[in-house]
Amino acid sequence: MPPSLPRFLSSLIAPILVVGVLPLWLIRNVLAEYDTSWPGGSSWLWPARVAGAAVFLLGLALFVWCVALFARRGQGTIMPWDPTQRLVVAGPYRHVRNPMISSVLFMVAGQALLWGSGLTAALAAVFFVVNHVYFITSEEPGLVKRFGDSYRAYKANVPRWLPRLQPYQEL
Repeated sequence: MPPSLPRFLSSLIAPILVVGVLPLWLIRNVLAEYDTSWPGGSSWLWPARVAGAAVFLLGLALFVWCVALFARRGQGTIMPWDPTQRLVVAGPYRHVRNPMISSVLFMVAGQALLWGSGLTAALAAVFFVVNHVYFITSEEPGLVKRFGDSYRAYKANVPRWLPRLQPYQEL
């Protein structure tokens, strides 16, 4: 049974904060005088913005796909207080272990390109490092406890961040 609408909506809190609220708040209220932006009239302004929008939309599409897989296949949400009941090894999870985090990283990186914002690019880098440390120290050991040998086999065959070309096949 997929999660209810309130459960689903509560799982969007963290991504909305990381992708929407935090970058805009930092840039507009805290670090505005230190941030960069694309210079007007430059020949690469619009190509950079189009590339940024494309990267953002790619991240958004990947994010929606991952959330849907967690709801349908995993019978849970992306949030730690409402985790999946089953290990999800489908779609992008057959190529890389953390496509959800990659999707948020794509969205923030897309914003950095779209806005020409060095601070947003730095936020993307900090987001990646924090999540990398979290996955190694907490998330992955927790998944081993929850899913045992099936997660160990998955972890041994599917890379954490850089996708494998051939999709992983569960035994």
